[in-house]
Amino acid sequence: MSERKVLSKYYPPDFDPSKITRTKGPKPVGPKVQTVRLMAPFSMKCTHCGEFIYKGRKFNARKETTDEKYYAIAIYRFYIRCTRCSGEITFKTDPKNMDYACEKGAKRNFEPWREAKLAEETEEERLDRLEREEAEHDAMADLEVKTMDAKQEMAIADALDEIRSRNARLEKAEKERNVIVEMDILDEERKRQEEEDAEAARRAFQARRIPDSGEEAVEETNSAAGNNEGSTSSVPPAEIPCMPVPTFKRQVKTKKDVRSTLGIKKKPALLGSAYSDSE
Repeated sequence: MSERKVLSKYYPPDFDPSKITRTKGPKPVGPKVQTVRLMAPFSMKCTHCGEFIYKGRKFNARKETTDEKYYAIAIYRFYIRCTRCSGEITFKTDPKNMDYACEKGAKRNFEPWREAKLAEETEEERLDRLEREEAEHDAMADLEVKTMDAKQEMAIADALDEIRSRNARLEKAEKERNVIVEMDILDEERKRQEEEDAEAARRAFQARRIPDSGEEAVEETNSAAGNNEGSTSSVPPAEIPCMPVPTFKRQVKTKKDVRSTLGIKKKPALLGSAYSDSE
C-alpha cells in the first residue's frame, strides 16, 4: 500500500519543466472570503422557519473581513445556513463585549447572565465617565485642597515633635529626681549608721571605765520653795559594772618525739660510763 504523503514524486522521462506555463486568474472582487469550520457561538432561533439552533452546533461557514474595526481590532462576519430551511444566517464578532452579535436570519435566545453583564458599566463607559469628570474638575480647587492638606500635615508633625520633646524633658527630670531621692536616702542611711556606730563605741568605752577607789560622794544642795533650811543629801555614785581584765599566760609547747613514732630507740650514753670505769 503506497504512502499518502510522500517527499518525492514520480517524473516521467519525457518531462520538460520549461513547457509549464504560469497563468494568472482573475483577482477576487470585494472583501476576502474563506470557508471555515465553526460552531454556533450562541443558541438562536431561525426567523424563516422557527428552528432552534443550540450553542455548539457545527457548521461550514464563510468568513469575511469587514471594514469595521474596534481599537485596531478587525471585525469578522460569518455566514451559515439553517439546518431546516437552509436560510442564510449572519453574525459577526463583538470585541467590545468580548462576544458575538447576531445580524440577520436569526434571533438570539434570552440569556439572563448576559443581561446582568450588559447592565454593568463597561470599560469604555468607565473611561468616558472618568474623562467627563476630569473635564468638569476644577484644578484651582484641587490645588487649594492639597495646600490645606499639606499645612495640616505640617501642623500635626510640629505638634507631634513638641509632644515628643516635652515627654523627653519630663522623663529626664523624673530620672534626675529619682537619682536625687536615692542619694538623699543613702546619705540619711549613712548618717544613721555613723550615729549608731558612735553610740555603740561610747557605750563600749563607758563599760570599760574603772571607778576610782578614793572617789568621794558629791553633795548636792537642793533648795525647795517654802523650805528655809538647806538640806544636804549624799548621792551615791552610779555603780558601773567592772569588766574582768583579760590575762595572758605564756604556754610552753612541748616538742613531739618523732623518733618514737618511727620506732627508733634512744641509745644509752656509753661514752660517759666508759670514761668513769677507766678512772
